[in-house]
Amino acid sequence: MKPPSLRSIMVGLIPFAGMCFSVPLWDRVDPTILGVPFNLAWLICWIVLTSVCLGIAARIEQSRGQASSDGARDETAPQSADRGE
Repeated sequence: MKPPSLRSIMVGLIPFAGMCFSVPLWDRVDPTILGVPFNLAWLICWIVLTSVCLGIAARIEQSRGQASSDGARDETAPQSADRGE
């Protein structure tokens, strides 16, 4: 198994940064969104966005895996043609 690409790691770290390092931006209760305090609404939004970001990271890794397996198939194709099959 190959290690994950830097691009997928960066996409996966976006929710972590959004929830942990943005506290000074949303550390208030006064505005409410649908009756929920803003800080709780902010965290709920990031929980949903975490799924989106991890889905994007998974697609990056899937496409990376398919590209490497397609390359392996192309390398074996001339060998079978040389055998006369």
